[in-house]
Amino acid sequence: MHTLWIRYELDGRPGFGRLDGERVHEHAGDLFTRHEPTGRSFALADVRLLAPTQPSKVVAMWNNFGALRAKLGLGLPEEPLYLLKSPNSWSAHGEPIAVPRCGGKVVFEGELGIVIGRRCSGASEAQALEAVFGYTCANDVTQAEILNRDASFAQWTRAKGFDTFCPMGPAIATGLDPQSLRVRTLLDGQVRQDYPISDMTFPVPRLVSLISQDMTLLPGDVILCGTSVGVGSMKPGSLVEVEIEGIGRLGNRLG
Repeated sequence: MHTLWIRYELDGRPGFGRLDGERVHEHAGDLFTRHEPTGRSFALADVRLLAPTQPSKVVAMWNNFGALRAKLGLGLPEEPLYLLKSPNSWSAHGEPIAVPRCGGKVVFEGELGIVIGRRCSGASEAQALEAVFGYTCANDVTQAEILNRDASFAQWTRAKGFDTFCPMGPAIATGLDPQSLRVRTLLDGQVRQDYPISDMTFPVPRLVSLISQDMTLLPGDVILCGTSVGVGSMKPGSLVEVEIEGIGRLGNRLG
């Protein structure tokens, strides 16, 4: 049995709670440590969704799915290949994705996000899995033309770090088996990506464990698992939706 958690704003004040259908049951405390229901509930339509977590960092994977690796002719990585998304890039379900002032081709990448629930450093795979709180949907938006524009330096941080370039949500789901999940990405209602998480090169426990050897993961941090085939570009006005059964559908429009 899985549970959905959301962060929201109501009457100008942030809060969090358990989502049950179209109602939100408010909780007080800290989502990742101790909390309890307040007894209050609201209609989902009456709140504004916030990004489901406030991470200290978002770690984004590259070359972590076999199908895309085969399509691009990439080698099998011996260790996780990753970058960090900038804090100004986090955004929530329903928020517009800002068109970069420099213009250029903007690309969507539908992904599963791993949400860390407890401090994790130098963890074994068993310890790493215990540190996972749940999972969310994410869109690792990229300005594709900048990435390799300078032959001397791949600009991962800039290309993926524009304001609003990391929508996450709408909820965090606990109690899911990630190996059973599929990521579907829709562009203006048309399915562009539909791939299984079971195709990941580094499954969740190993991925979290290996990253924790390099850097301490803190409660609320997110690891974006990488994407697979079907990545494409958006035009101003385009609606991109990332859907994972058991979590929900994250929707954001460019511009």
